[in-house]
Amino acid sequence: NFTFLCISSWMLPASRAQQGTQPQSIKIEGDITLGGLFPMHSRGPAGIPCGEIKREKGIHRLEAMLYALDQINSDPELLPNITLGARILDTCSRDTYALEQSLTFVQALIQKDNSDVRCSNGEPPIFPKPERVVGVIGASGSSVSIMVANVLRLFAIPQISYASTAPELSDKSRYEFFSRVVPPDSYQAQAMVDIVKNMGWNYVSTLASEGNYGESGVDAFLQISREAGGLCIAQSIRIPREPRPGEFDKIIKRLMETSNARGVIIFANEDDIKRVLQAAKKANLTGHFLFVGSDSWGSKNSAIEDQEEVAEGAVTILPKRASIDGFDQYFTSRSLENNRRNIWFAEFWEDDFKCKLTRPGIKYDPGRRKCTGDERISRDSQYEQEGKVQFVIDAVYAMAHALHSMHLDLCAGSMGVCEKMDPVDGRMLLQYIRSVNFNGSAGTGVMFNENGDAPGRYDIFQYQMSNVSNPGYKNIGQWTNHLRLNSEEMQWSGGDRKIPESVCSFPCESGERKKMVKGVPCCWHCELCDGYQYLLDEFTCDMCPFDMRPLENRTGCRPTPIIKLEWSSPWAIIPVFLAILGILATTGAIVTFIRFNDTPIVRASGRELSYVLLTGIFLIYLITFFMIAEPSVAICAFRRLFLGLGMCISYAAMLTKTNRIYRIFEQGKKSVTPPKFISPTSQLIITFILISVQLLAVFIWFGVIPPHTIIDYEEQKPPNPEFARGILKCDMSDLSLILCLSYSIVLMITCTVYAIKSRGVPETFNEAKPIGFTMYTTCIIWLAFVPIFFGTAQSTEKMFIQTTTLTVSMSLSATVSLGMLYIPKVYVIIFHPEQNVQKRKRSPPSSPVLQTLKFI
Repeated sequence: NFTFLCISSWMLPASRAQQGTQPQSIKIEGDITLGGLFPMHSRGPAGIPCGEIKREKGIHRLEAMLYALDQINSDPELLPNITLGARILDTCSRDTYALEQSLTFVQALIQKDNSDVRCSNGEPPIFPKPERVVGVIGASGSSVSIMVANVLRLFAIPQISYASTAPELSDKSRYEFFSRVVPPDSYQAQAMVDIVKNMGWNYVSTLASEGNYGESGVDAFLQISREAGGLCIAQSIRIPREPRPGEFDKIIKRLMETSNARGVIIFANEDDIKRVLQAAKKANLTGHFLFVGSDSWGSKNSAIEDQEEVAEGAVTILPKRASIDGFDQYFTSRSLENNRRNIWFAEFWEDDFKCKLTRPGIKYDPGRRKCTGDERISRDSQYEQEGKVQFVIDAVYAMAHALHSMHLDLCAGSMGVCEKMDPVDGRMLLQYIRSVNFNGSAGTGVMFNENGDAPGRYDIFQYQMSNVSNPGYKNIGQWTNHLRLNSEEMQWSGGDRKIPESVCSFPCESGERKKMVKGVPCCWHCELCDGYQYLLDEFTCDMCPFDMRPLENRTGCRPTPIIKLEWSSPWAIIPVFLAILGILATTGAIVTFIRFNDTPIVRASGRELSYVLLTGIFLIYLITFFMIAEPSVAICAFRRLFLGLGMCISYAAMLTKTNRIYRIFEQGKKSVTPPKFISPTSQLIITFILISVQLLAVFIWFGVIPPHTIIDYEEQKPPNPEFARGILKCDMSDLSLILCLSYSIVLMITCTVYAIKSRGVPETFNEAKPIGFTMYTTCIIWLAFVPIFFGTAQSTEKMFIQTTTLTVSMSLSATVSLGMLYIPKVYVIIFHPEQNVQKRKRSPPSSPVLQTLKFI
């Protein structure tokens, strides 16, 4: 008895951990003992470590380990003649409590000085050798695994988790002895990034439950999204461990501050997921948020119970798994009679069948029916294999395969555990664990990388309600290092097949550039490339070359259409009509004068200068056709030549006439001697000298700048590029055109001055007054021409207006000259020939000068 007391005294810390209404561990004898950590109970309220029994995550997973041990121990090929035992503990879903429990695993490794310990009879106590745990299966939650891994690392005990996915557990500098048969959340985060990008989203928010799982999962998602690029995070929100009332309503309100970010990446526990959905439904935002859930959501119906409409379209991810048929047969055959090794099974039985067992120390509840023991799982209760059962079995088998390989190397030919494996070297076992490679319970390979992580293999689900016979999670793809997503099988709120958008900014329209928002690479404002700009790339507008204009969609440039003044244009029809009439009239006058060349009226008009003047008028009318004709080198040469030549000839002849009249008249006042150079030959020479000045200037111009055509793209370049045109024209600027006419204008003004001075000459004897009227009218025409010509310099139809104005003004000035000087004479010659005779006066002229004037 005293020996028992001594042992009990030494084990006091461990027994104190087991105090309470529920036993806390399962002991299964074996040659090699494995540890097990399972959340048999939920976290208890304040002050109480454990709460209610967890049927699936607790009992199912525990029984999976027991099932795996049975299978291994009955397998003659795997660890032959070696029996695996177990010490299985309850973590109660609490990391601190799990840490306290896990101290049981390291008792055999703690060296204690017991030299001063004596029993009551004075003899040293007999200490039974504590069981030595060579490896641990578990734990479930990442926070629990992290806490336990820190202790197991100190004693070099390998650990294989079946459910912990926090990325930080891949850090071998801190968690050297930790391995897992489930992929880390970094793989899961990569898969979720790939899903988001596959759906064309670039602007999402994240939600994470406070703690290792949620925060590390979101951190991994953020890091991968930054490295991948093209994905921006609108908001990253953390859900507190102990949320206050209204906390989830505030979270939904914050998410709506960036309402374009409809995609919500959620790494949260089941309770937080449910409350987020409830808050969204309360805010009447059903169908707005597009959730992408981690494996904590997976394909659980409990997470979305009564919130199915809000969850519709949610894409979730779950490590690739399969239902193990052998475990189903094993578990459904468990009963109170054949499963006494599971100390929590009775509690599970009560919860599963909603009945009460009579147990010592437990008060009977008359409100619940009494369990008969004849109940059967699946027959009398609902049963569905928990999702991590496969991974629990694989974790146990991974440990067994590592021990088997180690035994083959260290104990070759030995039956059972040899001295080299007693005790098992944890650091050596870790190397064997990392080297295992076998087909697991679901037929997929089980292996570990250098960080102790399993390969990333995920199934992708979408919760669908509309247009399906059985609402629920539908498998729409998988991820094994790369994404395979069946987008055509996806559907969203209301059965819509089109993938909704979750973008900060929608694509710019054609011809619009992106003006990026500083610090947010997925957000931009669209700015139209205006004027003559085109879209060089998605961020830059550039000007089209001077001879081009942008395409209608502004994705490039196209040649600017080339135009010229067409004969059919209204701007051409009127000048041509006037020119034709003028040419016909001028031709008629010339023919009439030639026909009646020796008649008094023709002779009195000064035949030689009249022909020169009529030739000039003809050329003035003719220039209209050169101004309207399609520009070419020849046409441009003719324009330069004839534009000023016709007027020069006309006004040179009229100037010579008025100057002759003026000189004769002034000379007559002083003497009876006629002035010099008043003969027809002299008059022609003077006229041709005046004309030669114009010709000389034109030929010098030809030599300095040969005539050529140009295309003017600036003249008709309005704000709207659709109306832009290049104008084919001669190389005559407004200034050169005025200079070309300037000499003729000087002749015209000089002629006008002489006409004014000669206005006193008796009209009976000369043409001074008709010439004067002609010059006055011509001056008025050209004074009107100047503001019209230069006032249209900014018009988009400048060339057409100026060409029409110039040609019409020239035609009008020619018409005035023709009408004032020759049409009356032609009229008399043709219609009143009786007046075209020599008249004799009864008295002779008063002077020789007047006699000379009669025949000017």
